[in-house]
Amino acid sequence: MMKPICIIAARGGSKGVPNKNIRLLGKKPLIAHTIESAIKSKLFSSVIVSTENKKITNIAKKYGATVPFYRPKKLATDNASMDDVLLDVIKKLKLLEYEFEVIVNRDCTTPLIQNSDMKASINLLDRKKCDAVVAGYSTHLNPYFNMMEKNANGYLRFSKKPKK
Repeated sequence: MMKPICIIAARGGSKGVPNKNIRLLGKKPLIAHTIESAIKSKLFSSVIVSTENKKITNIAKKYGATVPFYRPKKLATDNASMDDVLLDVIKKLKLLEYEFEVIVNRDCTTPLIQNSDMKASINLLDRKKCDAVVAGYSTHLNPYFNMMEKNANGYLRFSKKPKK
């Protein structure tokens, strides 16, 4: 199998934490950690950032990523799906004659993923002949117990009470 490419999607319009992808984590922007981790892993033929934002583009290039095109504004909204973003990137990379068999989608907001986990995921794809590998973890906290709903009086209540 040829080396996979790494795609890091990073839009500039985060509403929850404005500019989160370029906020400093330690002494570097968040996205820099993800880019450097991907490059240092030596697992990828290219590390590509998909963004619509000029500041993110400049930072991505400074830390060694490639930004071969800008993401369309319609794919940089709260409603845009990651599937659509990745399909757009793949289509454009093919037009630019990038060669790849596998893509690894690295989330900008999870810079601490271990190289060994990325390598194991890529190896699993090759060994098991599956179409996709998704990383996750078990948790003792169920987000269902943290959800709140407004009652008839307008007060917020937890949706479900935890079992004792």
